[in-house]
Amino acid sequence: MKKKALITGVTGQDGSYLAELLLQKGYQVYGMVRRSSTENFERIDHIKGRIELVQGDLLDEHCLFRLIRNVRPHEVYNLAAQSFVPTSFEQPVLTGEFTALGVSRLLEAIRFVDPKIRFYQASSSEMFGHAERWPQNEKTPLRPRNPYGVAKTYGHWLCLIYREGYKMFVSSGILFNHESPRRGKEFVTRRISCGVAAIKLGLAKELTLGNLKAKRDWGFAGDYVEAMWLMLQQRRPDEYVIGTGIAHSVEDFARAAFKHVGLDWKKHVRVDRRLVRPTELNLLCADFSKARKVLGWKPKVSFEELVAMMVDEDLKRLGNGKK
Repeated sequence: MKKKALITGVTGQDGSYLAELLLQKGYQVYGMVRRSSTENFERIDHIKGRIELVQGDLLDEHCLFRLIRNVRPHEVYNLAAQSFVPTSFEQPVLTGEFTALGVSRLLEAIRFVDPKIRFYQASSSEMFGHAERWPQNEKTPLRPRNPYGVAKTYGHWLCLIYREGYKMFVSSGILFNHESPRRGKEFVTRRISCGVAAIKLGLAKELTLGNLKAKRDWGFAGDYVEAMWLMLQQRRPDEYVIGTGIAHSVEDFARAAFKHVGLDWKKHVRVDRRLVRPTELNLLCADFSKARKVLGWKPKVSFEELVAMMVDEDLKRLGNGKK
């Protein structure tokens, strides 16, 4: 009998990579999608016929109960969220509804329908926020500095309550920044890769960025979904920091991207203060030693390989007339 997995946020970057991985491992994969007048299945077009899409919404607890009852998954991966930090400042209430309270609704549905279902929560390094020390690990105090980080912190602590209070198998992955060619263009890494590709192809002359000094621990999303799966295969639920242990600045990313296509980044990058966050975070860098020891996990794709992968894909897209 095939294992069944339900993925919320299946049409997103992480959801698409996770669905691929689970299919490779022989799972029957269900992807939860919201009812919409327009479909956005670009990231899962190549596997759409191999997964079952089911309607659901983290804002509707009744539909979540029905969904869990009908699918009866062995594992649930909650990847759905309003995950763009700048938008969380513009729409803090909506961010809280999806990213925080959505976790409550989903956990309650699982608790009442079948508390033996294994649950993965996508937590975030944004929860560390104004961290006083680095690298950050599972014991680092959480001090979020934006509405998205606050919402993720709510969901993260709630998972601990359900794990300890109800003895449910609830694991959280505190994932540091993870990117790929499937990243949304609103994120700075994709803004850079797409901008560099456009300049290289003569479609643009400059790239505008915000804080060039901001540092993040960037890894490849395809590596990180393997860690998610490994967390639900353990004997006991727990929380794990997932990252590369190496921090790079936005400037580093831009420099590497332009270098990959043989251009000097200084001739094309312009700083736009409107793109700087209202509050900036201290250095975020992962100490993933626990995941390495317990899960046997480590990143495979290097920073330079990730940058090249993203730029090459955007060169291909724009060269074919795609956006």
